Amino acid sequence: MSEHIIQTDICIVGAGPGGAATALQLARLGIHSLVVDKAVFPRDKICGDGLSGKVFTILNRIDPGIGERLRTFEGKSDSWGVTFVAPNRIGMDIPLKLDYERHMDAPVGFVSKRIDFDHFLVEELRRRPEIRLMEGVSIDEYERLPEGWRVKGKGGGVCIEAKLLIVANGAHSSFARNIAGLKMHPDHHCAGVRAYYRGVQGMHRHNFIELHFLKGVLPGYFWIFPLPNGEANVGLGMLSSAISKERKDLRAMLDRTIAEDPVMKERFKGAERIGGISGYGLPLGSERVRLYGHHYMLVGDAGHLIDPFTGEGIGNALYAGHYAAKHVAAALSKGGDPTDELAAYEADVYRVLGPELNISHKLQQMVRYPWLFNFLMRIGARNQELRELMTCMFNDVDLRHRFRDPRFYLRLLFGRGK
Repeated sequence: MSEHIIQTDICIVGAGPGGAATALQLARLGIHSLVVDKAVFPRDKICGDGLSGKVFTILNRIDPGIGERLRTFEGKSDSWGVTFVAPNRIGMDIPLKLDYERHMDAPVGFVSKRIDFDHFLVEELRRRPEIRLMEGVSIDEYERLPEGWRVKGKGGGVCIEAKLLIVANGAHSSFARNIAGLKMHPDHHCAGVRAYYRGVQGMHRHNFIELHFLKGVLPGYFWIFPLPNGEANVGLGMLSSAISKERKDLRAMLDRTIAEDPVMKERFKGAERIGGISGYGLPLGSERVRLYGHHYMLVGDAGHLIDPFTGEGIGNALYAGHYAAKHVAAALSKGGDPTDELAAYEADVYRVLGPELNISHKLQQMVRYPWLFNFLMRIGARNQELRELMTCMFNDVDLRHRFRDPRFYLRLLFGRGK
């Protein structure tokens, strides 16, 4: 009996944020796609669970209806800012929106468990007749065709032929590693551990997420992200090169920080851990990689687009998916060899996200020098201009360019803080 082959113009491998954004944008453009994921949703995924302002911005741009449904989505907590704490314990609150307390009806950032947020995205996929979703299919075989790809599910139960392949199957994508040739370099890779807690004390009244660069965890950082129902995502991340060099045990460091740090042990005194500690690895966007090849694009974590400083990947994945869809549409309309459009996709991604990734890489490197971090935090704590600029940066990528201008630092160091 001959093998049944599903033929499609667009096959998207992975229904997480990057794959979902690609499919949803294509649907808005009237283009059909096939989305395949090894999981059956809802499913959990190890993550920090933070959703920056970019998440709402891009989903609302794809479809204002999605943005509105996200605002009313019960599986998230609204977050209005970020608290950075330096090794010297000086903290700096950065709201996600200027004068945000006058606009509490329109939150910018959120925190949501991935089991909930990814299921929200999958439900959006199901709304669209242009999208065919296949769950529980693990693609483990890729065959290059003259004008596309043939992919097969584990055990040979599914065979798909596509003109264009969108690879959005996460940080451990076998396609990205074995076919696209992206390698894990310890200086551009982060390991993290996270656990869920209930009853952590001292949370910001407006659900600011917290990044603590404590002496006991450097050159990594400790985080607390507020979730619905009094829960919190608590974790610790560090460059893989530092873990290897200094033989760090992240699980032990997480437990020790909570139990022994003079501030944290008070905040966690009455807290209860829910479940165990989970670990994961993240390929960071501190090194530019090739995001396309023969009739394929890499989107999201599969394309190593995770922020090197904060570890955020969801917003960047959504942006990449948005641009991937636009260039897919252009390639289909032109016909023939899509290479030029695939190259233009990569150029767009790095044009928009590249400056931010570069700045985040510099900030990540700065953590190696606690005295410098302390010094800049002291300046920031008394400089309103810097705090307002950082607030605007969360919502305007172009403003991040100011951090590359030496004159900006001179003003901070020798100018008058407001």
